[in-house]
Amino acid sequence: MGGLTPDRLSRYRELRRELGREGLINLNPIQRGGILTPEARRALLEFGDGYSVCDWCPPKTPRLDRIERPPVADFLEDLAEFLNLKVARVVTRCREGKFIAFSSLASPGDCVVVDSLAHYSTYLAAELARLRVREVPHSGPPEFRISPQAYQETLERVRRETGKPPALVLLTHVDSFYGNLTEAEEVGKLCREWGVPFLLNAAYTAGVMPVDGRRLGADVLVSSGHKSWAASAPTGILALGEGVAERVLRRSEVRGDWSGRSFPEKETALLGCTVMGAPLATLMASFPHVVERVGRWEEEVRKVRYLVGELERIEGTRQLGERPKRHTLVQVESEGFYRVSQKHRRRGFFLYEELRERGIVGIQPGLTRHFKLNTYGLSWEEVKLVAESFLEIARKYGLGIT
Repeated sequence: MGGLTPDRLSRYRELRRELGREGLINLNPIQRGGILTPEARRALLEFGDGYSVCDWCPPKTPRLDRIERPPVADFLEDLAEFLNLKVARVVTRCREGKFIAFSSLASPGDCVVVDSLAHYSTYLAAELARLRVREVPHSGPPEFRISPQAYQETLERVRRETGKPPALVLLTHVDSFYGNLTEAEEVGKLCREWGVPFLLNAAYTAGVMPVDGRRLGADVLVSSGHKSWAASAPTGILALGEGVAERVLRRSEVRGDWSGRSFPEKETALLGCTVMGAPLATLMASFPHVVERVGRWEEEVRKVRYLVGELERIEGTRQLGERPKRHTLVQVESEGFYRVSQKHRRRGFFLYEELRERGIVGIQPGLTRHFKLNTYGLSWEEVKLVAESFLEIARKYGLGIT
């Protein structure tokens, strides 16, 4: 403890984000859907202390989903209705929801099928559950599509290899690389035909666009509160359909061999309770706004298509992934900006710094040949400012504009 001097500890007393001043346009793909509403910011202050939602936990049935003040119980019912599934729970992260599903619906050594653009945490969740992963290939550049037919072929490959279908199938509804929106309903139908539970990773879709879990055939739907539900981290959503809810949320059967203690009301996979404070409160406070904003999804898509069109006017620049865009997350390939970076004294950092001077952040520092952005929630004025800023930078460094 001798090294923990007051000077050393002082750096924690006034933490600030290092993005800079307020008012910057943040294009980071993981930030856009998680920006708090004014109501959520107030809730963050109100519920910032530790176990802040637990004051009114019912003593006879002590569970998070039964708390009525604040209205956690009502919220979870409304959340399930919003996603059109039987039951919903809030967990710490989307990846925790995946692990809960993997460990509850499959046994160690089983195969699970996942798309080859799945988030890395999908693989880690399967590994921790001691499952074998089989990937659905994508189409390759420039669109990198995942097709229902490729799922069919992978299911058949698993059956040839193991003599039985996989224990579970996962689809990343929109991937974090290219922002492709895959036909979840078709994959859901395929899973029903095979009799295999279908897990939909809606980290980048539920909360920003309409998602109907039942229509898409999802037995399990996971999402990210801090990516897509205007909530602070860590928050994840786990929603379950009729056929799997009891299996995933089975209650504790353990009993102490000396004390005789048991906990029959607790849901084992959740380790009892999950998010007990400010992140849950922000998720709840933003919920009315989220329900309303998903109805404006088509307008969000029009904005990103406009921006893509403007960026592709720049010499050597193109959007990767499916066309036309159906989601606001974009990967851009720019041979023009990359050529500039090879001669610039700041190398690949020049693009980030030029954008920062114009009030725009979120493009990963150091990247010019390939970079990602997300326009969700930006106004038309902000989208046009982003477009003009890229065009202005291109002109400054002699890149052609069509």
